[in-house]
Amino acid sequence: MNIEKHLKITGNSEISWKDAVVKAINEASKTIDYLSTVTVVEQRARIDGNKIVEYFVDLDLSFTLDLNRKDG
Repeated sequence: MNIEKHLKITGNSEISWKDAVVKAINEASKTIDYLSTVTVVEQRARIDGNKIVEYFVDLDLSFTLDLNRKDG
């Protein structure tokens, strides 16, 4: 049996929404094992004048729990 846990995170980038997603997953994978899926929940951007200067994405990351893990 697989059990998945979900975590909501926000990523940002000055390049694009895609870059924000990639960066967020890369950072999350440094501390979370067994990442399995990502869902983009929301996209938004900060505007300065008439130009987008920062992209934001809210993500729902899921990862599989290690049921055989031993504490200690």
